[in-house]
Amino acid sequence: MGVSTARPEKGICVVTADFPPVNALPVQGWYDLADALRAAGRDPGIRCVVLAAAGRGFNAGVDIKEMQRDTGHTALVGANRGCYEAFAAVYECEVPVVAAVNGFCLGGGIGLVGNADAIVASDDATFGLPELDRGALGAATHLARLVPQHLMRALYYTSRTATARELHAHGSVWKVVPREELAAAAQELAREIARKDGCLIRLAKAAINGIDPVDVRRSYRFEQGFTFEANLSGVADRVRDTFGKDTFGEEDRA
Repeated sequence: MGVSTARPEKGICVVTADFPPVNALPVQGWYDLADALRAAGRDPGIRCVVLAAAGRGFNAGVDIKEMQRDTGHTALVGANRGCYEAFAAVYECEVPVVAAVNGFCLGGGIGLVGNADAIVASDDATFGLPELDRGALGAATHLARLVPQHLMRALYYTSRTATARELHAHGSVWKVVPREELAAAAQELAREIARKDGCLIRLAKAAINGIDPVDVRRSYRFEQGFTFEANLSGVADRVRDTFGKDTFGEEDRA
């Protein structure tokens, strides 16, 4: 359980998150994931990283129960900073990152895959931001890298999900395969990337990041400010405790 790394073949590092039962990461988990990604990128022998997950789904976001146990804002601030570091570690990894997505990819999972260089997904994979149902905001920056703007807004406001095949149609998912073939398909793409010159592939990653039209770190940090505002105002706790159910009182309805 936790974050592990493996080198299945020359030039490839697989970073795997395993936080049962649903890969909802605690604060330390986000930092551990960031550390593993940065270490892999710094290794001169690595030319491509595969970001994967064990268990039922790729990622269910932050551990809400950890937040609910915290009477102050320590867990909230920790989760904000941890997610920020993990998302940045994917984006800034010195070599390309291929996300291998199985099952659900929600909340923080969108932040991870939205910053990845390529996505391979199982045919049962779904992607979405249920943030408004959880008393949070954020990662619209990354969802906007996966789908067109108006679809991003509709998915965000409704908390609906999109399937891997739908994202494949939008061009953001490289390949959709049966779940049992996911690891092999992700490594196949990583292998093709890893055949490139190690120095040149690192220059290519830096160059592509340099021409990105959106500063993903600043954009996401802006979103996080509204998450903290929602918590300070009390609306986040109210929504989180009901998981998005209608909380209007009779006076509000009138």
